[in-house]
Amino acid sequence: MAEVSLEAAPRKARELFDKGFAAFERGNTDYAMDMFMAALEIEPRLLQARKFLRAAAVKKFKEKGGGSVSHMISSITGALTLSMATAQASKKPLQALKMAEKLLRSDPLNMNFINLLSKAAEAAEMPEVAIQTMEIAKDHYPNDVKLLNELGRLYQLVNRMHDARLCFEEVSRLRPTDPKAIKSLKDAAALDTMQKGGWSEASSYRDVMKDTKEATLLEQQSKAVKSEKDMDALIIETRAKLEREPDNINYIRALADLLTRAMRFDEALELLTQAKESMARGDPQIERSISAIHVRKFDHEIAEMEAAGDAAGAEARRQAKDEFMVSNAAEQVKRYPNDLQFRYEYGMLLYERGRLNEAIEEFQLAQRNPQRRIRALYFLSLCFKQKQQYDIALEQLEKAASELHIMDDTKKDIYYEMGTLYELMGNPQKAAQHFKEIYSVDIRYKDVAAKIEKAYLK
Repeated sequence: MAEVSLEAAPRKARELFDKGFAAFERGNTDYAMDMFMAALEIEPRLLQARKFLRAAAVKKFKEKGGGSVSHMISSITGALTLSMATAQASKKPLQALKMAEKLLRSDPLNMNFINLLSKAAEAAEMPEVAIQTMEIAKDHYPNDVKLLNELGRLYQLVNRMHDARLCFEEVSRLRPTDPKAIKSLKDAAALDTMQKGGWSEASSYRDVMKDTKEATLLEQQSKAVKSEKDMDALIIETRAKLEREPDNINYIRALADLLTRAMRFDEALELLTQAKESMARGDPQIERSISAIHVRKFDHEIAEMEAAGDAAGAEARRQAKDEFMVSNAAEQVKRYPNDLQFRYEYGMLLYERGRLNEAIEEFQLAQRNPQRRIRALYFLSLCFKQKQQYDIALEQLEKAASELHIMDDTKKDIYYEMGTLYELMGNPQKAAQHFKEIYSVDIRYKDVAAKIEKAYLK
């Protein structure tokens, strides 16, 4: 059961989500949770609603001073519901999911409740729901080996191999002599390396599960390439497989990747373009692959010109590449207006080129993507900062900071910008407070050490 984006959800679910989102931003967490849960009653696959439901629950739990005692109490009071939901998780997963959400509303960081939701979500074929909740738990329990192992497994299930690798690296760090941890890391590292080739991306985690054996064999073969002759042999072999199964998207991607590695860019582009045109509806992943190959072709041409001493030609190709990237991103947004990842990518290109008002529009839409919300708010702030609208810039960062619960690299970036904005607004005390938050956990971050020392000299 694939997750549903907000734009594709039923109208009533969208309306309820919007009410919840507005309440969440105003700090009315109870009403926000009511609205998000009502939206999920209509569309249980609406991932954004679950994301903000959890954020609202965590916020309320923290405000009430929730801790180990609260976990113990909620475990006792929720024991019967937990037992009933666990029994239903495999047979009636959607019902179990509803019960898990009610438990998590009162205690969003209770690992018994989190594990229940994860089990039910996976049984309901909604692994991203499980991942979302596990990621929040990981922020609060970064050294929980069981949690890290489970999250790593879920990442592999949905083909997020790099994220899986990072999880298993943490497990290996915590259990350096555990042979199981070492094996998990080695397997995850191999899968991550495979995926970076680009060909192994599938349209869903089910495709990955179905074609893992064949895909792994093909990637192992391609990694063994030693010469142009070997690459040609692999291309011929993959073409033969594609002729036998012309609709196998994994073979199409595999062949396109091999052709790209062989610098046969036009052939790769023709193959993917034909695949795109044969589909009943558009495929954003195919579109991304086509765009990436165009960029690699530009880079190859630029490198060749530079090697030949043609500086003017190389510069012309750089400009052409830049124009392509912006126009192509604009076209993708036009073609897939509800794909918030495309919105984010287009916003980044606009921001980098100083087209601030246009970038703001894209980031304002992109912030509804749970995976991009924090960074979208961060870059919204940078846009407003460049426009010298410091108060509006600060509001974006405050929203982002409220949803982050540990001082990771992202929160350091946000706090640093908040400190900088307070400096620009003539409030050195507030600026110093934010710089101190970073300084207390990472003295080497940018120039916070110098800023704190300067603050103490005054």
